[in-house]
Amino acid sequence: MINLIVDVSRYFMILLIALYTYLNFRYFSFHDEKKKNSICRRQNIFMFLIHLLAYGIIWLEMKDERMLVFYAAQVLFFLVYLFLSRLFYRNLSKLLVNNMCLLLSIGFIMLTRLSFDRAVKQFTIVVAAAAVTFIIPFVIDRAWQLSRIPWVYGILGGILLGIVYVAGTNSYGAQLSIGIAGFSFQPSEFVKISYVFFIAAMFYRSVSFQTILAVTGVSALHVLILVLSRDLGSALIFFTTYVFMLFIATGKWIYLLGGTAGGVMSSVLAFHLFDHVKTRVAAWLNPWSDIAGKGYQISQSLFAIGTGGWLGMGLYRGMPRKIPVVEKDFIFSAISEELGGIFALCVLLICLGCFLQFMMVAGSMQALFYKLIAFGLGMIYAIQVFLTIGGVTKFIPSTGVTLPLVSYGGSSAASTFIIFGIIQGLYILKRNEEEEDRYES
Repeated sequence: MINLIVDVSRYFMILLIALYTYLNFRYFSFHDEKKKNSICRRQNIFMFLIHLLAYGIIWLEMKDERMLVFYAAQVLFFLVYLFLSRLFYRNLSKLLVNNMCLLLSIGFIMLTRLSFDRAVKQFTIVVAAAAVTFIIPFVIDRAWQLSRIPWVYGILGGILLGIVYVAGTNSYGAQLSIGIAGFSFQPSEFVKISYVFFIAAMFYRSVSFQTILAVTGVSALHVLILVLSRDLGSALIFFTTYVFMLFIATGKWIYLLGGTAGGVMSSVLAFHLFDHVKTRVAAWLNPWSDIAGKGYQISQSLFAIGTGGWLGMGLYRGMPRKIPVVEKDFIFSAISEELGGIFALCVLLICLGCFLQFMMVAGSMQALFYKLIAFGLGMIYAIQVFLTIGGVTKFIPSTGVTLPLVSYGGSSAASTFIIFGIIQGLYILKRNEEEEDRYES
């Protein structure tokens, strides 16, 4: 009987997320606010139904009353967050809030299935991050002085990364985090935000050759420290973001082409300098040659994705724990195996929807400072999603990057809340300006 319930629920969840994803893109075709609000309400219904069906299966499998309490706590959090967001920020992007909540709910579902203790820890961090970052749209809407302190962002970011290099905790060959009072956090997740603010503030002042040299020097220092810390995934995100922000600020293709060439040469150099890069590249090129060793992780990921097919095995019907670090770097593989390729593809499309919203905000901003912030944060988000999913599907070598809001990781979740809060602040700022213009005319 349980097998039948799991199968039926799996098909319903695929249908619901497909409908949610359709509405995610249908939203952009409407200009009428009533129709947009109607779409967002339907998305909320689909999200809560997916959440309910998944936790129903989890409870049937585990028969643990803690699952019911945990599910109720999540529902309460989502309801309160959705309500307060719309109460205090009348002109916010409801679509972006919905997508955040859906990605978080999928993360909670998979983490609960993989490790209940980690799911609870992640939920606690998310609630705290949501509470702390709730004020960010209000600040962004009013604190235009943020463009006046570019060197504060640059120097602070460099110092934090330097501390990690000197005293950071080693994890899988890279120095990523700092431990304080029994807790650890990954500074690079937050420095990437200050990094974008530094570049945006500098190019807002000037795009002269001298300014470009200064920004390039500071950016190179950030990337160099990350490379020395062997956090090559973050180094790639920082480097690529800078190249694209430079291109947007100047409009000169020579910088984009030169940056691309420099990135290729740097990748070749990293391959020759770092053994763990050689290992990942070898595993990417032919994981089957050493399936029990260096190719084990990517092989198990591909087995999981292939076994799940389009419709998935169903929750608790797969073997995602065979994939090392599955709850972090490879959670997309677990989603593909148990919820199906269609479900996983919808998750990817929802991430794409978030990126499109970021780019629409960037395109609508007239001030170069705000435009570059929205574009830079959007690039960081998109590159991170690309590196994660590209790594687990063997499209590119694995970089050890997490899937924002879905993977396990408190620093990643908190920094993503900050990024989305900043974008919401810019969106609200633009909407308020449009309302004032209509009122004056």
